[in-house]
Amino acid sequence: MSKIPTQILYEQDYQLWLETTLKQLQERDLDRLDWEHLIEEIAAFGNEQKHKLESYLLQLLKHLLLYQHWSLPDCKNHWEVEIDNFRVELRKLTKSKNLYNYLLTVLDAILLG
Repeated sequence: MSKIPTQILYEQDYQLWLETTLKQLQERDLDRLDWEHLIEEIAAFGNEQKHKLESYLLQLLKHLLLYQHWSLPDCKNHWEVEIDNFRVELRKLTKSKNLYNYLLTVLDAILLG
């Protein structure tokens, strides 16, 4: 494990910070954890997942509309593939109950304006 304090390590070598933090968690070494950055990273990860979900949802809705109202066959084939891809990504994300509930909230906001 690195001898550099984890708060400094976070700024200097992010990958090593991740490895060190993971090892500290696995060893239940809670006294030496860089709590401030760990909390920041967990919050950022949650926000990133929500942003990704919103993006896939909006892209899916956009492509569904294009597919429904565009008459060029070549474009329709491309949009079918994109629609399937966005659905797959949304299914992966919504395996999380929290993100599933978030999707329902976002969808209600979009549909109800």
